[in-house]
Amino acid sequence: MGIRLGDLVERFGGQLVGNPDLEVQAIAPLDSAGASHISFLSNSKLRALAAQSQAAALILSPLDDPTVAATYEGARIVTTNPYAYFARAAQYFVSFTEQAPAPGIHPSAVVDPGATVDPTAHVGPHATIEEGAIVGAHVVIGAGCFIGREAAIGEHTQLFANVTFHARCRIGKRGILHSGAVIGTDGFGFAVEAGAYIKIPQTGRVLIGDDVDIGANTTIDRGALDDTVIEDGVKLDNQIQIGHNCRIGAHTAMAGCVGVAGSAKIGSRCTFGGAAMVLGHLEIADNVHISSGSMVSRSVLEPGQYTGFYPLAKNAEWERSAAIVRNLDSMRAKIRTLEKTIRNLTEQK
Repeated sequence: MGIRLGDLVERFGGQLVGNPDLEVQAIAPLDSAGASHISFLSNSKLRALAAQSQAAALILSPLDDPTVAATYEGARIVTTNPYAYFARAAQYFVSFTEQAPAPGIHPSAVVDPGATVDPTAHVGPHATIEEGAIVGAHVVIGAGCFIGREAAIGEHTQLFANVTFHARCRIGKRGILHSGAVIGTDGFGFAVEAGAYIKIPQTGRVLIGDDVDIGANTTIDRGALDDTVIEDGVKLDNQIQIGHNCRIGAHTAMAGCVGVAGSAKIGSRCTFGGAAMVLGHLEIADNVHISSGSMVSRSVLEPGQYTGFYPLAKNAEWERSAAIVRNLDSMRAKIRTLEKTIRNLTEQK
């Protein structure tokens, strides 16, 4: 179905330049959008591409609008954050086509009599819900999911197929857990005696706030004694590992394959590029941004962008650089000796 531009602006704001009765059918990229599409410009480097777009309408910023409008003939929605506007508009388009699973419990699901499942919730085939678990209103439990005893799932949260949510863990409202996510696994805790490892029982929980997204095959360990805490609005990509007793601050986002070792404390509104690593027991302040592939080996107490990797180079060049790094101590000692000799000669004059 078509959506009027006037309806988009009425719902999401922005300044419309063009016909409010113009209808668009979908959102498309700048280079492939046609006469039935709306597109968006969030990167000023693509102004030329936007100006040549065949889209019926564009979402763009006040800074980009004058340049694009000089040659672009379609309608324009001018807004301070085009990317966020695109995200909300995309949700609106999807809402007309997606079908929410029907409330009810599939006959093949196993639900303990001591569990509480809201009548508006959907429990899919072969799901298991153990004693004392609470499943809130409008929750969707996908096929093959496991909800452990006394776990709690907040309203409007969705678990895609084959999510494991272990005993006593909790998640708030409007969460999304993608397939293969495992919440509440044992933390990696062992004592050593005579060269052998003795397991430390992991008796804490995982507590997850509202509006948290957790990607496919991401694992979050339960606390050893205290709880592992994921605060409101956190976004975790696929294949991330969060160790036991960690705390991830509100609205922090991590890209795929990030690893956070146990007891790390990460602030709010931080970002971590793919494959970044954080050692255990460190503290990271609010508004810290870690580049992809970086190793955080010390606490970061001031906001800012941090990078900790050596740039990619040809192997021979890298080996030469590594040899220099290995000899830095001896080179420093030689330089200090030379400096001392020069000072002595200067004083003798």
